Amino acid sequence: MLTKLIIQILTNAVAIYIAARVVNGFTLNEEDFKTLFTVGFIFGMINFFIKPVLKLISVPLIFFTLGLFTIVINIVMLLLLDYFVPELIISGLGAAFWGTIVISAVNFFVGGTAKSSK
Repeated sequence: MLTKLIIQILTNAVAIYIAARVVNGFTLNEEDFKTLFTVGFIFGMINFFIKPVLKLISVPLIFFTLGLFTIVINIVMLLLLDYFVPELIISGLGAAFWGTIVISAVNFFVGGTAKSSK
């Protein structure tokens, strides 16, 4: 359980670091390990506590858009992270959208690799 949490935090940190490097308008002011770990932890907590509630509330929209509304939910989670973490600056919905795509892709590949290596 603790190992899974640590892997998720580190995966989030790596994903946010890569998004900050790749996406224009997605900036992380401090890129030291402590900041990355903190951002990964906060993002994990937001996804753990708030995302399920939003997904439950928006089930009809997710159903009618064939799952594409989950991208909107992920963008909201990322903007919420921007609100809580002063070191992270997301300027605009375009940066939030592409940041979400990059973070989702990194979480899919790195998180999937970590799960399959057990």
